[in-house]
Amino acid sequence: TAIREKEEDIRMLNLELAEVQRQIEVVRRQIPEVPVLAKKLVGLKNMLEAEKLKVKKLSEELENPSNEKRWRDLGGDDPDQEALQAKIQVLDERLNNKKEALLEKELVLEEVSNLADKLRKQALEGRQDTLELAEKVNSFQTKIKELTRKMMATVSELSMYQATALKLKQQREEKEEILDKARELLMAGEAPTEDADREWYRLERDRIRREQEREVRKQKAQFESSVPILATRTTAEPRPNAYIADELGLPKPYGGRFTPFKPSDLGSNLRHIKKPELPEVEF
Repeated sequence: TAIREKEEDIRMLNLELAEVQRQIEVVRRQIPEVPVLAKKLVGLKNMLEAEKLKVKKLSEELENPSNEKRWRDLGGDDPDQEALQAKIQVLDERLNNKKEALLEKELVLEEVSNLADKLRKQALEGRQDTLELAEKVNSFQTKIKELTRKMMATVSELSMYQATALKLKQQREEKEEILDKARELLMAGEAPTEDADREWYRLERDRIRREQEREVRKQKAQFESSVPILATRTTAEPRPNAYIADELGLPKPYGGRFTPFKPSDLGSNLRHIKKPELPEVEF
């Protein structure tokens, strides 16, 4: 601990030594300016003596009664006793008037202060009521917004229902018009509508097709019954050269450059292929 105290004292002494050295350096730098400062000091002393002499001279002139420049004559007359008394009376009347006005203003101020205190008391008492009213107002505003939103939604639904009703009414009128026209055509012995006419043609076509198929099946059954018993029925695909003479052989595509091939079956992707449009040939 003692060593630390000694180190602290040494540090403080070093700081003081540095400060003294800095002051010595500052003074040393100012040594060349000493003659200039001495001359400046002499000049200031001379100016001070001159100002002192000037002040002394002005004081003597001011204190000399025979000097006419130190005073000036003021014009005007001194009022007599009666004028002063009249002026005092006028000032007293003005003072009384001011006192009366001041008294009235004090009464008004007191009344206003009483009213202000009453209003302040009422405001403090009605603050709770104001808060309750504000809460009720906020609640009512929220309910009004909710009801307004529901009302707008109801109006929108009503408009949609009205539009749907108008559309259905128009469709009903169109259907009634079609029904009247169909009745007139039916009374005239014609098809009531084009769709009914097409449906009748389709039913008639199906009936004729079914009759033709029935007839074909009947003929096929008669043919099969007339075929000898030794003949066999097969489900094998017919050979490509079944109806071609042996000396001709199978036809070769593209002038015989390729081997014969069997066309592949049509797949389900064919429905996605657009039929090409053949260009018109001009002669």
